[in-house]
Amino acid sequence: MSWIRERELSFLERLTANILKAGPMPKHVAFIMDGNRRFAQKAHVQRQEGHSQGFEKLAETLRWCLNLGIHEVTVYAFSIENFKRSKEEVDGLMELARQKFSRLLTEQENLEKHGVCIRVLGDLTLLPADLQQLIAKSVVATKAHNKCFLNVCFAYTSRYEIASAVKEMAWGVEQGLIKSSDVSEVLLSECLYSSNSPNPDLLIRTSGEVRLSDFLLWQTSYSCLVFQSVLWPEYSFWNLCEAVLQYQLSYQSLQKARDLHREGQALQQMEEDRSCVAELLQHRGNGKLVDSQSRQKELLNYIASREERVRCFLNALQMFYPVLWGSGYV
Repeated sequence: MSWIRERELSFLERLTANILKAGPMPKHVAFIMDGNRRFAQKAHVQRQEGHSQGFEKLAETLRWCLNLGIHEVTVYAFSIENFKRSKEEVDGLMELARQKFSRLLTEQENLEKHGVCIRVLGDLTLLPADLQQLIAKSVVATKAHNKCFLNVCFAYTSRYEIASAVKEMAWGVEQGLIKSSDVSEVLLSECLYSSNSPNPDLLIRTSGEVRLSDFLLWQTSYSCLVFQSVLWPEYSFWNLCEAVLQYQLSYQSLQKARDLHREGQALQQMEEDRSCVAELLQHRGNGKLVDSQSRQKELLNYIASREERVRCFLNALQMFYPVLWGSGYV
């Protein structure tokens, strides 16, 4: 089964897609692909077949997303919590991953045609060594593609991701690369596995469960959340259209909330910078008053130095932190 199914939309599907595209469309959609095991039970097949059918549905859904002009998709493929399942099921999922990433390496022409860049987010050190190597080869093979992006969260949970980002910032402070006052929401976002991607506009969970299950908790604070009762292997183009329509109905309120949050972040950062400058001036001037022009000049210099510290810190993470296998972003 290919990573992207080659199938044209029917006339009615094309008509619906064009109508939807007349409105605001999500640029980035995240999926919690839930219901594979219940589908297997319902269809009286082995669990492994349910997971295999789930991958086939992903390939079909990626095709629909491209048809709708959605150029970034993030999927919850395997949670760290999934390691607690039976050894038989975990081994089966690892083998399925081996098959699919091996298949990806044979599909370079098709992936290049669509410009698909594959990224894998999670703690890859938890995976078998041979699977780590397969994933690395697959990611490197599509690294130069930039038309659309598929982010596969594998051996991932959001709390683990956030904890890793906090550890990286603490390391930066310990190494003297950044100051404790440089730590912010924005910097934490830059330390997440998903730092190269915009936050999802729309998150979809199938199977009727109404929870996020430790998936993209930080990134989906201002996303449209849609919970659908259909099991993932039974997902359809019309289910996706329904979710997009819900996003469009919520678009204005979501956009307003995002704008207010960005403004709040900017104001908070400016207040922090002014506080640091005031402390510096007080220390330097022994309590002497400083005119507003000098204070403004010091503020601009401080902002420039902070931005440079952060830039050097992020570069250092790429160089010194075990990014490929340790922090989990490939």
